[in-house]
Amino acid sequence: MAVIKPFSAIRPSREKVDKIAALPYDVYNRSEAKAVVDRNPQSFLKIDRAETQFDDSVDTYAPKVYQKAHDILWGMVEDGSFVTEEKNCYYIYELTMNGRTQTGITACASIDDYERGIIKKHENTRAEKEQDRINHVDICNAQTGPIFLAYRANAAINGVVDEVKKQTALYDFFSDDSIRHRVWVISDDEQINIVEKSFASIGEIYIADGHHRAASAVKVGQKRRKEHPGYTGEEEFNYFLSVLFPDEQLMIMDYNRVVKDLNGMSQEAFLAKVSQLFEVKLAGEEPAEPDKKGRFSMYLAGKWYVCTIPEEAIPNHPVEGLDVSVLQERLLSPVLGINDPKTDNRIDFVGGIRGLLELERRCKLDCEVAFAMYPTSIQELFAVADAGLLMPPKSTWFEPKLRSGIFIHALDH
Repeated sequence: MAVIKPFSAIRPSREKVDKIAALPYDVYNRSEAKAVVDRNPQSFLKIDRAETQFDDSVDTYAPKVYQKAHDILWGMVEDGSFVTEEKNCYYIYELTMNGRTQTGITACASIDDYERGIIKKHENTRAEKEQDRINHVDICNAQTGPIFLAYRANAAINGVVDEVKKQTALYDFFSDDSIRHRVWVISDDEQINIVEKSFASIGEIYIADGHHRAASAVKVGQKRRKEHPGYTGEEEFNYFLSVLFPDEQLMIMDYNRVVKDLNGMSQEAFLAKVSQLFEVKLAGEEPAEPDKKGRFSMYLAGKWYVCTIPEEAIPNHPVEGLDVSVLQERLLSPVLGINDPKTDNRIDFVGGIRGLLELERRCKLDCEVAFAMYPTSIQELFAVADAGLLMPPKSTWFEPKLRSGIFIHALDH
């Protein structure tokens, strides 16, 4: 059963939290990260992406970059920008975006649960991307970006959350993208015990977002175990920073596709081919959202079409039955010649947060056709992970993004 434990967070002072909290390190390239830090010198990105503190001649992954991250972090702890919780607690982290709220528990998850498959993954990770965060966590001696986990909702945990949220929030601020962030501390021993025991009764926890951060945290934990052969399992390096959300509150957005050419076909020939594979209806010039699973929208030659996948073309299989898989196997690969969407530079992916107008813009700029997908559901994600399988690339887009810098988990104090 899942070990989800309270911890003593290093967290920003109330006065500085809105300035320090930052989007995850991997949503920016180097120049974008530098621009954010130039605008807001207190942004946590100066720690998560410490190359922002050097000129561009310094390699992003140079040892001195990680050392700089360490020095800034612990310097801010010393100067009072960050405070350390006096006891092990859970934290409630609530995000509200466009009137919709999701509330998670910030805690530490077990690297052993990850290794044993109690914490389930649905994506592969790449060694070079892992290595960056391994270096960052190990040299900083802290985990700075939480892993986004999901679990099947639990009434006892919901009850504690509802009770604690009646209190005044520790933090309550809006980020630059108009998302409201609120945090409460669960410090009552009885409530801590209820949460811990409730998670212990849950059979599976799922990584929703942050596979590379999770893999890196686990590998640092393994490294520390080798360095401390007498470890007990209670040391902080045996756990990784997480925010856990009940499935009923999560929203997955669409992850859409744009393709640069029609593989040598005319627009008319391509449309005719698509019409042989799917039921195609002209929707007009206004953006058309697919309204249910088994449908996607297509933008071609200035017009929107709604395409319905024939029922017999949807395999009864956790991965092959996903809309993104059917599109890939029936159209993108055989018709457009995109056999490996991970490596083919003729295809690009557009997160649903950007909206359908972004697909139109791309088709006017550098692409020939766009496909707007119906979002993958959290239940579909669970089914894939439960089967020990992997999602196709770019299947899920989670919003809102968890902020880094609100909670830091030190690997030892």
